[in-house]
Amino acid sequence: MYFFIVALVMLISAFTQTLTGFGSALVSMSILPSLLGIQVASPLVALMAITLESILLIRLRGAINLKAVWRLSLAALVGIPIGLALARSISEDLVLTVLGVVLVGYSLYALITPRLPELKHPAWAFVFGFIGGILSGAYNVAGPAAVIYGNCRRWQPDEFRSNLQAFFLVNDAFVLINHGLVGNLKPIVWSYYLVALPAILLGIFFGLKLDRRINPDVFRKMVQVLLIVMGLRLILL
Repeated sequence: MYFFIVALVMLISAFTQTLTGFGSALVSMSILPSLLGIQVASPLVALMAITLESILLIRLRGAINLKAVWRLSLAALVGIPIGLALARSISEDLVLTVLGVVLVGYSLYALITPRLPELKHPAWAFVFGFIGGILSGAYNVAGPAAVIYGNCRRWQPDEFRSNLQAFFLVNDAFVLINHGLVGNLKPIVWSYYLVALPAILLGIFFGLKLDRRINPDVFRKMVQVLLIVMGLRLILL
């Protein structure tokens, strides 16, 4: 039963990110930690994310702005080990509660979409990248920090989606390496990943098919409402 649920979550996660450019980790990490435990869910989501981002980056490679990505990625590499250490040193209940707060806070931001000030100085990338790295190492959710930064930098839609995939790919690759070094890539993680891999590819397929037919903004708002519910569930459990 768990294998079926994991595959379904991965399908929805891959579909969401293919359609909107981000959100796969937010969706999967709102469900899988309470089902599998944070020590299994975190490396599993990292494996899923690398698979997904590699495919999407190939498709979006023409719009990437490497100058905009390298600062975010460099700062995230510093933050990731800190996030991993925090996840190991504090209780899982507290981790899930913090994750719930992150989900609700980010989703409310995405729904309200305030007009944030424009950040013209590129050095701000180091701040947001570092925060994203900590969140990624601990909870696999670097998305909120990177998305807010991209909005503040006024990235155009294609550049926005492409830059995010490049940042996520570098970020998640380093997260996965750290999971391997600390022994989190256990056989059970690979078992779930291999079962979920066809679902991930199917989610990408459906997302690419519907990319031009569904308004991404409308779909994204539906996802955010769902994430608020899931985040509240993690906080209240």
